Amino acid sequence: MDEYLTDGYSEPCGRCAAVHWGLSNEGQFFCKNCHDVTERTRYIVDESTLFSISSRVSQIVKPKNTRKELSQEWMVCEGFQFVLKQQADALVSLGVCLQFKTEVMWNFWKRYLQNTRQAFVKNPVSAARFSADHKSESESEPESVVFCEESFLNGAPSEAEKPDSGSGSLDASLYLKGRKSRNLMTMPRTLALCYLALLWVREAITLADLLRLVKERRVPYLNIHEYFPKDMRLFGQDCKIFRVESIPSYSTVHKEAVDLAKLMKLPSFPTVSQDCLLHPIPLTVRYLLESNLPDGLLVWVHKVIEEAAMGTDSFLTFDPVKQKPALICYDIQAAAVIIVTMKLLFKLDDRVEWTSSRKAANEKKKKVFNVERWYKIIQPVFERARQKMEQEEARQLWKSCEPLIASLKDRSLVIKKRRVVNYLQHRFQKLTDSTSEQQCSTTTSFSSFHFQWGKEEGSDGRSMHQHRLNCTFKKKGVKRLTNRKYWHTVLNVCPPTCSDHFSEIEPSLPRMYLWLLDLFSFLLGVSQAQVQKEVINVERRFLKRKRLPVPKSTPCRSATKKAPCRSSTKKTPRRPVPKETPCQSATKSTPRQSVTERTTTTMSLVL
Repeated sequence: MDEYLTDGYSEPCGRCAAVHWGLSNEGQFFCKNCHDVTERTRYIVDESTLFSISSRVSQIVKPKNTRKELSQEWMVCEGFQFVLKQQADALVSLGVCLQFKTEVMWNFWKRYLQNTRQAFVKNPVSAARFSADHKSESESEPESVVFCEESFLNGAPSEAEKPDSGSGSLDASLYLKGRKSRNLMTMPRTLALCYLALLWVREAITLADLLRLVKERRVPYLNIHEYFPKDMRLFGQDCKIFRVESIPSYSTVHKEAVDLAKLMKLPSFPTVSQDCLLHPIPLTVRYLLESNLPDGLLVWVHKVIEEAAMGTDSFLTFDPVKQKPALICYDIQAAAVIIVTMKLLFKLDDRVEWTSSRKAANEKKKKVFNVERWYKIIQPVFERARQKMEQEEARQLWKSCEPLIASLKDRSLVIKKRRVVNYLQHRFQKLTDSTSEQQCSTTTSFSSFHFQWGKEEGSDGRSMHQHRLNCTFKKKGVKRLTNRKYWHTVLNVCPPTCSDHFSEIEPSLPRMYLWLLDLFSFLLGVSQAQVQKEVINVERRFLKRKRLPVPKSTPCRSATKKAPCRSSTKKTPRRPVPKETPCQSATKSTPRQSVTERTTTTMSLVL
C-alpha cells in the first residue's frame, strides 16, 4: 500500500541512501530502512482530514508554475474597487437598499477617482508611467452606473514598464510614494466611504454599527486578500497597502469620512429629519431599550433635545460645502443626551440617586423606577458581556490562513511558519474538542442590540421599561423636578491644539457617573473620553439657552477658604500668577476655572 502512495518519489534517503519510503499518519515520508523522517509532505486539499488515515493521494506530482497563466495585470485602484464591491455586497445582503450599491457607492467612487486624477479624466496621473493604450478608456465615462468588477483602466503596460517582482500590481511602489501627497485610498478610507454612502441613503446603520459588523466579520475588511480572485495576485509592496490586522477606531473612520467628503466636493447631504432613524429621538429610544431604562424617561429626553435645539434639520444635516464642515456623531450624541437627562433627574453625584432609591423602595406603589435596583440588574449582565467580548477577542485569529508574502527571500520561511501554526492549531483543537469560527455567516440574523430584557426565555434580566418615574412634584399646578441642582465640568471650548482632559478630570468625577459612561462606551464600542466629550457638547448647548435661567455658578466643593479681611494692615507678599492653560485662555469672558473643578447650577425645568 505504501509503495502505491509513495509512487513518484524516488529520491534516496539522506542518511542511508536507500529508496524505500513509507507514509505516516501525519502525511510525512519516512525511510523504512533507517526510519528517518523527511520534510516532504503530501498536499492535502481538505485541512480537516490532514491527520486522517483514510486521506491519501494516488501520486505525488510537482505543481506546475501557472502564475503567468493565471495572474493578470491590475492596478491598486482596481484592487480597492474590488474591496468596495465586496463591502457593498455584504451590506446589501444585510438589508441595506440596493440603491446604496448601484448608485451611491458607484458615484462616490467615480467622483473620488476623478478628484484624485486616477481615472475618468483626460490626463490621469498614471498615464505618464504606463502605456497610452488605455488613455481613451479613461477619457470617456461609462454609460451605465452598475458597480462592476471590471477595471477602469484596461490595457497592458509596455515591455519597458512591466512590473518587477516587487509587487503583484502595476503601480504599488508609486502608490506608496504618493499616498499622502495625493490623498490616495487606504483600507480605513474604504469604511469611511461606506459610511458616507450609508448616511446619504439615510440607513439606520450608525458608524458604531458598521465597525461592529466589521469586527464580527460580516463586512469584509480583515484579511481582505482572501476575497481577491486568483488572477489578482497580492505580493510584495501590495502587502503594505492591503494588509490589515486591526480594526480602525471610531474617531479615525469619522475623521477620514469628513476628509473624503471635502476631497470629493460632495454637496449637502439629504436632510436628517425626524422620520430618519439617525435623528436623536429614534436613536435615544433605541438606547433606552438597550440600557433597560423606563419609557417615561423619553419625555425628558425630548425636553432636553428641544431646549438644546438639537432636533433641527440645519444642526443634524451634514454639509461638506461649509468652510468648517462638522459631521455629527449621531450615536454618541444620542447616548450623551440620555446621560444628561439622567443627571437632570437623579444628579448622579453618588449621593442623591441613592437617597431617592431608598425613598422609592419605601413607597407602597409598585413599579417605581429605582436607580439602585436598576444598577443591580444591569451590572452583572454588563460584566458578563464584557468578559465574553474579551474572550472572543482573545480567541480570534487575526492572521490569515493564506499568508501574504512580502518578498521572495522570505517566501519559504513564511510558508514554513504558517504550516507549523496550522499544525499546532489543529492539534490543540483536537485536544480541546473545539472548532475555530473564523468568519460569521452572513445568513445568520444580526441584531443591533447587545442585551435583551424581559421575562422571555433567553433574556438577560427583568425589564424595567414599564416602571414609572417619581422625580417630580407639583407646585401651583405645575410639575417641577425634585432635583433642582445640576453639576457639570468646565464648559469652556478648547482650541484644536488642546489635548483630551478626561484623564485629568476622571479622579474627581462621581463613580456612578463614570459607570454610566462605561456602560454606553461599551454599547457603542468607543472610549469613555469620547462619550464625555459629547456630553460636554450637549451640556454646552443645553445650559446656554436663553429660555433656561442660569444663575451664578458655585464650585461643587463646599469647603472654601475664607478671604483675608481688607482692614488688615499686615501686608502679604504677592504670589506669582500661574500661566493660563489653553483651555482657560480660550474664553476670556469666563472666569478662570480649573479643568478638574465641578460646577453646580440651579435651574427650574418645567414640564
